[in-house]
Amino acid sequence: MNIATKALALVIGLSALSVTTADAQPVNLSGQYVCVQACRFGLAGNPAYVTQNGNDINLLNEAGESARAWIDWLSSGRIWVESWHEGAVFSPDGMSIQFDQGTVWTRDLGPPPPPPVLPRRR
Repeated sequence: MNIATKALALVIGLSALSVTTADAQPVNLSGQYVCVQACRFGLAGNPAYVTQNGNDINLLNEAGESARAWIDWLSSGRIWVESWHEGAVFSPDGMSIQFDQGTVWTRDLGPPPPPPVLPRRR
C-alpha cells in the first residue's frame, strides 16, 4: 500500500469516525412531558417528568410513580427502566418518549402564546 492510499484510508476512517460521533450527540431529555397514549390508570393528559444527569435519568410518570433509568447510547439511544421492567426509545430531538408497552410521552411546551393585540382602527 503506497502513501497516497494510506492517507486516503486515514481520511475515510476519520470521516466515518466524525459522522458516528456527531450522530451520537446526547439529547437533553430533562423537562415536563404529557402522557398522550396508553397512560397508567387512564391518566392521559397528566404530566410526567424527566430529570437527566448524563446517562442517568429520574422519571416520574403520569400516576406519580418514580423510577430510575439510564440511557444505553450503544443501542440507538434506548432507555432502560429496571423497576418498571421495560425500555423506551426517544426521538432524536427529545420531543417524545415511547415505552415498550405502548405508553407515549410528548414534551410539554406549555400553552401557545396569546395572539398579538392589534391596534384598533379609527
